[in-house]
Amino acid sequence: MELKKVALNDVHEALGAKMVPFAGYNMPVRYSSDIEEHKTVREAVGVFDVSHMGEFMVKGPKALDLIQRVTSNDAAKLVPGKIQYSCLPNEDGGIVDDLLVYCMAENEYMLVVNASNIDKDWNWISKFNTEGAEMENISDEMSLFAVQGPKTADALQSLTSLDLHNMVYYTFEKGEFAGVPNVIVSATGYTGAGGFEIYVPNQNAKEVWDKIMEAGKDFGIKPIGLGARDTLRLEMGYCLYGNDISDSTSPLEAGLGWVTKFNKNFTNAENLKAQKEAGVSRKLVGFEMVEQGIPRAHYEIADAAGETIGEVTSGTQSPMLSKGIGLGYVKTEFAAPGSEVYIKIRNKAVKANVVKLPFYKA
Repeated sequence: MELKKVALNDVHEALGAKMVPFAGYNMPVRYSSDIEEHKTVREAVGVFDVSHMGEFMVKGPKALDLIQRVTSNDAAKLVPGKIQYSCLPNEDGGIVDDLLVYCMAENEYMLVVNASNIDKDWNWISKFNTEGAEMENISDEMSLFAVQGPKTADALQSLTSLDLHNMVYYTFEKGEFAGVPNVIVSATGYTGAGGFEIYVPNQNAKEVWDKIMEAGKDFGIKPIGLGARDTLRLEMGYCLYGNDISDSTSPLEAGLGWVTKFNKNFTNAENLKAQKEAGVSRKLVGFEMVEQGIPRAHYEIADAAGETIGEVTSGTQSPMLSKGIGLGYVKTEFAAPGSEVYIKIRNKAVKANVVKLPFYKA
């Protein structure tokens, strides 16, 4: 299957990015080095092109009913300008995808979904759209830039009259940005370093990217690839769909009970409520290596006696902590912070401790 290309594919290639296939797209994985890019975001400001993400508009008097039916969180609490993290439960106890729900206006929402799941999510939500909510898939028309890092508001403020310094986490505003009207600027991100995500039509992507890079020049802005995006999100303990959550992981096992609200009826709510009452047999935890070693996805997790108690779902060497960190599912009795576990790295049991997330605290 031919790889899709984001609107700025040629820009990334001209910048010398290493391009790799990711979620069906040709994407920049790095421009310089993962560690250098990671530290740029933690200490200054970096810009990711994440235009591969999917966006669906859901409108009309039945829009909220549909969103309430398919998502686990309570979207009735949203007011225009607010964003909610949520997930789409499947009928078998797992997760179709995790997503963001934007309340654009009364009876108008935007759902932001993972690139690898655009078609799957569209088909899933459509299946439950029996009351005639208006749905539109605008994924191929939109570009999305994640500008992240502690200096982001300073770097971008000259491009807009929106008050970036006082924009509250998980809210957004629409306004002129970099000379383009009606741009969505949201105080969200996947790095834990602060910053904004900026949605622009493809035809304006190049001018907006160029103006962001120009405005950020004095603040040390650099383009950042997917490699650093992964290590940044992992230092925060954020789940990645396909690794830490999937069609076979329950939101309760994954620690997403906080976005699973039983005050409404949603897909598989009854079974998930029963699971909550009974308690889960495994949990997603964060762990730090005590001994030297880098954990990787699918490595076994064992107890002191060498018995397998779980599996690593994501792992890396943390650039900020200079030690191995990871996420993985373990039997519930090993899930408390301070629990000693062992990661099987090349047939050797390497000691680690379960810790409270996030790993990195700015």
